[in-house]
Amino acid sequence: MIDVLDGVAAIDIADQLGEVFGAAFGAPGYEDTQSDGAAFAAEQLPAHAARDDFKLVTAQVDGAVAGFAYGFTGQRGQWWPDRVAQAVSAELAAEWIGGHFEVVELAVVPGAQGRCLGTALMGELMLDLPHRKALLTTYVDDRPAPRLYRRMGWQVLVPDLGWGSSLYGLDRGVPVGR
Repeated sequence: MIDVLDGVAAIDIADQLGEVFGAAFGAPGYEDTQSDGAAFAAEQLPAHAARDDFKLVTAQVDGAVAGFAYGFTGQRGQWWPDRVAQAVSAELAAEWIGGHFEVVELAVVPGAQGRCLGTALMGELMLDLPHRKALLTTYVDDRPAPRLYRRMGWQVLVPDLGWGSSLYGLDRGVPVGR
């Protein structure tokens, strides 16, 4: 079951989302330094939930949150768009960065991976957005997440930004009415 949440509803289940985050990014093969679910729930999620067009989708398995994905409108002056803009060509930055939908996280607990939850979450997250362009960064190496994004039509814009991440873009062809 996929649910769509706004910022207020996301904060209401921040602890559950933090557990998913920690399990997904702390799993063998990831062991991300960003895998602290409590810090995610207390710091990152509340900051992002206040951003324009914040949207979070969850997947439940057996009545528990087993995965989520979220994003919001990315703008110049925010940390991630500015960091990416410094790492890419001026032309690419002008075309893609600012007013885009920024996919921030996609996380699925290890026990629920391989059930197409990532595909369902990303499909629902991207549904009915007003943004023409969407951006995300993911791992440079060949893992399930980059393969998922490519299957869903995302294009590699920059294979390696210099910090172990590739930049992916999706031109949704939706006129920007902003």
